[in-house]
Amino acid sequence: MGFPGTWMTESESMVYRVVPKCACSSIGQIMFYSDHGRYFDGDIHDSTSGLHKWSQEASQSPIEKTVRSHNALTFTCVRNPYARILSSFFDKIAGIQRNGKRYRGNLVPQLMQRYGVDVGSPENNFAFDQIASFRRFLLFARDTIRWRRPMEPDIHWSAMSGHISTFIVNGGRYDQIFFTEKFNDGMQKVLNAAPTPVKLDVNDVPKFNESEGHGPKRAHKVSEYFDDLSRHLIWEIYKKDFQLFKYDFDNPDNKFPKGEVDINEVHAKLGR
Repeated sequence: MGFPGTWMTESESMVYRVVPKCACSSIGQIMFYSDHGRYFDGDIHDSTSGLHKWSQEASQSPIEKTVRSHNALTFTCVRNPYARILSSFFDKIAGIQRNGKRYRGNLVPQLMQRYGVDVGSPENNFAFDQIASFRRFLLFARDTIRWRRPMEPDIHWSAMSGHISTFIVNGGRYDQIFFTEKFNDGMQKVLNAAPTPVKLDVNDVPKFNESEGHGPKRAHKVSEYFDDLSRHLIWEIYKKDFQLFKYDFDNPDNKFPKGEVDINEVHAKLGR
């Protein structure tokens, strides 16, 4: 099985388990900079050199060796589940991707046909009922996660605990888990603890948001997208994420966690 979704600096100063929709573009660029003193020119997800990635065959052996020996600072980053699934919807379903097309080709037409999801288009300035369409998308996301129908769950809306657990189950161990909502503090702690060839201050890092500007802007506050049924579905899908990463299920508008992550609890509960 190995360590899918894992990135490592070439200097082997740090190892990162990617969790989609949790600042992974920024984290990848910071890792790249900490080795080379410059940012990758383009979307870091497209890089094929300068950063070890499990998806690159030549990177698998060095990643495996470092993870198993725990010779590098190892970390990941999490995000409020309400905000994360909303971001997935606006980026992957309602937005146009970097290649100018819809995400996964026929996924959006399939959602329109089977679930009645409407996401507008650039031609009508993405005019659609965001709340109704999001709730229908949420039903689809739950179906993919619960029954793997009408397709396998997508990495952008499958639970964070699932991504994070594969790393533990296969023999990895985290040193730090920080919050997207407190990104600068958390990322700086990682950089301070890792022996990086190039030092950098997170406050100086430009914004890397690869999904921004490709689709509609969220028109309502978070809680307005989640009625009783939606919140029931969210709990069904992300119960572990709320519990382990201390997010506030009762108040969707409170994006901040209610406490720090207990790393030992994460290893105990996700390492089974």
